[in-house]
Amino acid sequence: MKNDGFSLIEVMVAMVISGVALMGTLTAVEVSSRHVRQGALTSKAIELAQARLEAKRSVRWQSLLEDDLDHDGTPETFMADDGQGSDTTAGDGIYTARYERDGVAVVWMIETERPGPLSSAAMVTIRSVASYAGLNGNKREVQVATIRTNPNFVGQR
Repeated sequence: MKNDGFSLIEVMVAMVISGVALMGTLTAVEVSSRHVRQGALTSKAIELAQARLEAKRSVRWQSLLEDDLDHDGTPETFMADDGQGSDTTAGDGIYTARYERDGVAVVWMIETERPGPLSSAAMVTIRSVASYAGLNGNKREVQVATIRTNPNFVGQR
């Protein structure tokens, strides 16, 4: 008997091997896709944290506690040292504000060197923390900070 083709068993074995290889490839693509999305979210968090920091570095000292998030000329957020919202303790000299965008929560803080009004501070630390959900649902965060001095300060530190 002369065989000119493949038997049914050979075709089925080839299909099973191809299916296993395809499943492995699809799993690798899905894992890669998840890592790419996580990388994009990390980049977005860094971008948003850095943007808040740069915005605070570029405004006049008198406007340091106001935030114009949509750049229309009207502040939407006023930072407070009142123990409400993202500010944990009232009167500690740390002014905070918060917003959320694209799955990233950004909290920015202005910390005076000692408690008191911002106008009497010689310098402040500006910190921005962006947090987001990691691959396994774990909270991840990015922090950036800088120091800014009061151009109108007169007195001893």
